[in-house]
Amino acid sequence: MKKRLNPTLVYILSIVGLLCCCFGGLGFLLSGSAYLVANNSLKDAELNPDNYETGQSEYNQMKTAKTVALIITIINIFYLLLTIYRIYTVGWDELLEQSRQMMEQYQQAQQSAE
Repeated sequence: MKKRLNPTLVYILSIVGLLCCCFGGLGFLLSGSAYLVANNSLKDAELNPDNYETGQSEYNQMKTAKTVALIITIINIFYLLLTIYRIYTVGWDELLEQSRQMMEQYQQAQQSAE
């Protein structure tokens, strides 16, 4: 039984990784994993073409999924470095205070809209 390249897993991990970018860049764990899965699948398919039931379109889809995962990984790493820089320069306590103030302003805006 021949294997198939399945870029769906790579796309799902990449998109969830992009959504997790909002959490201080921690989405690099998911998008980095997606990149590694795509890279390993492509290498395995190139080294053992007899084990895979791949056409050119399926191979191109996996290459595209690998590129998407790489771009999202770079975005997440950039955001992670930005978060580390902000914590280092501003301080954790000040960031928490800013977050609390923004939440209060949001709640006041919601109450005034009602």
